[in-house]
Amino acid sequence: MSDEKKLAANEGIKTRSNFLRGTIAEGLGDLSTGGLCADDQQLIKFHGSYQQDDRDIRAARRKHKLEKAYSFMIRIRVPAGVSTAQQWLEMDRMCEQFGNGDFKLTTRQAYQLHGIIKTNLKRTIKEINDTAMDTIAACGDVNRNVMCNVNPEKSELHADVLKVSEDLSAHLTPATGAYHEIWLDGEKVESSEGVEEPIYGKTYLPRKFKITVAVPPSNDVDIFAHDLSFIAISGPKGLEGFNVAVGGGMGMTHGDEKTFPRLADVIGFVPTDKVVELAEKVVTVQRDFGDRVERKHARMKYTIDDRGVEWFVGELESRLGYKLEPTRDFKFTHNGDDFGWHENADGTWNYVMYIPGGRVQDRPGANIRTGLRKIAELMDGEFRLTPNQNVALALIKPEQKAAIEELVEEYALSDPLRLSGLRLNSISCVALPTCALALAEAERYLPDVIGQLEEVLDEAGLRSDAITIRMTGCPNGCARPYIAEIGFVGRGPDRYNVYLGAGFVGDRLSKLWRKDVKGTEIKELLTPVIQDYAKSREDGERFGDFVIRAGYVKATREGRDFHADIEDSSASANA
Repeated sequence: MSDEKKLAANEGIKTRSNFLRGTIAEGLGDLSTGGLCADDQQLIKFHGSYQQDDRDIRAARRKHKLEKAYSFMIRIRVPAGVSTAQQWLEMDRMCEQFGNGDFKLTTRQAYQLHGIIKTNLKRTIKEINDTAMDTIAACGDVNRNVMCNVNPEKSELHADVLKVSEDLSAHLTPATGAYHEIWLDGEKVESSEGVEEPIYGKTYLPRKFKITVAVPPSNDVDIFAHDLSFIAISGPKGLEGFNVAVGGGMGMTHGDEKTFPRLADVIGFVPTDKVVELAEKVVTVQRDFGDRVERKHARMKYTIDDRGVEWFVGELESRLGYKLEPTRDFKFTHNGDDFGWHENADGTWNYVMYIPGGRVQDRPGANIRTGLRKIAELMDGEFRLTPNQNVALALIKPEQKAAIEELVEEYALSDPLRLSGLRLNSISCVALPTCALALAEAERYLPDVIGQLEEVLDEAGLRSDAITIRMTGCPNGCARPYIAEIGFVGRGPDRYNVYLGAGFVGDRLSKLWRKDVKGTEIKELLTPVIQDYAKSREDGERFGDFVIRAGYVKATREGRDFHADIEDSSASANA
């Protein structure tokens, strides 16, 4: 068997695609089906879209011998989460005109539209581009949306780190003309590797690649969970540069010990003017050495875990032509959102608002979508999407503040003072009914779980205590559950693995505490742990730290030891 045949199937799809063109254009014109062919379903991810179907009605349609109810999710890149009020209004319009009537704020500061039928796909993507946003590289084996703090305590740095984020995003955007040809009716050009993809090459990266930028003390972007991160270091004269972290990633597969979450390693410091160059070289190392045979082993975390951090730094420095400077001191204090009103140095205001599950929709008791549309019609500032699926209304003029406060009250938009610390620090992935990988509910179920646990927290006097809690419908980790103090990972219908003990600031992995738990058993299982925490915690002790000190789970080791620790902690927990 040749080496080519040993490569993962996606490698062949990319090679044959003519730089991501495939037969997407032809498939869009085929009205005999609501979907695309198998190869194009993979390629369309690079253009920012996933083919999905409504799994709630899949069985009924099969019974009547109907095709699956295909539709498309479109993910819109928003570097650093920053969008204008007008762009928010366009999202609101398009979700109604083309989608299912709401839109999603993701855990990586992007917008998502759901329920787009194939005949509307091209028009929707074109109109997204008309708003000065785009969908290229929002998915696929490339660098995706670049994340950044939305409301750093050192607010004077926001403009500087925002520019770095935008520069990174622009530099690492695929250069292929396929996107403009297919979606924007751009002029077709002859393909050649030298012209089309100077950074990625013909087969792009082995898997997805994610970059974050953080301004301490806030780690809301979860820098340790991503392939490449930059930690801003400031001094008396402002931004001096960034510490560099590499090799983080959340995804794993149930029952496969070769897959595991991994926290990033901080490897050194670079001045601001070298950030983009360094990012490109990191991408090329992963391009050249990442696993193209086994996709489950293809993320950069495995490249580093297999070869070692020292090897990676040496390879990176050889491509840079210089050595990284020593790491500068930094400290994170939280990875959640700082809710409520905050005044900026220039006299403008920011208001950070909780959005349940990141779903912008009207629901009983809270007309979120309508209220935010009214605010966007009034406001001149920015809508900044947070890494925790919430929104920060930013740069509000002093004369607009009172009117916005009235709209928040009128439409029952979130008042953080009324919500528990647990709910304010929650994240969930979309899961059912649209995600093809989901094994269990997440977005639709986590609010119920939190409601049950809030009863326990109220009785224990812990309602205001911040505890991070996250739920995903599968082990791929889109909501970063392995760095939540309480994490739920779907195993099957109404069944979850329960993880405890991650660091409050996102700097320590959690451990498996109970395996294959029914959703209806969660409250009963966690009640004694929460009660013990309320009774026995030390001053200032976080929930994740307590469960380790109290012996519920063991402290985390790294990498390949993750599953060994799972076995140990699971056995201990069930003893």
